[in-house]
Amino acid sequence: MAKFEVYQSGKKNEFRFRLKADNGQTILSSEGYTSKSSCLSGIDSVKKNSSDPKRFVKTTTPSNMYRFSITAANNQVIGTSQNYKSESGRNNGIESVRKNATKADIKEIT
Repeated sequence: MAKFEVYQSGKKNEFRFRLKADNGQTILSSEGYTSKSSCLSGIDSVKKNSSDPKRFVKTTTPSNMYRFSITAANNQVIGTSQNYKSESGRNNGIESVRKNATKADIKEIT
């Protein structure tokens, strides 16, 4: 089953989350949050906004890789995908977030 993993990383000890698909692959990662409660609010925002196709922003990197981000109602980015080699891979990643985010459990990684 898909899950959100919450963990601390970096020199600033920021809290972050990643959404992992059933196969264990990371399909969405967050920016750093200063508190665990803010990180959990970010997960709630992903769950809320993942059902709205307008919240997904598709982009292409300078090296012609494909990626996407999911935004909140205020257009702030709450999660970003990995890089994909193809547009169809990116679109599959979006569908995976849409399918998995709302029912994904939250697991803290220490």
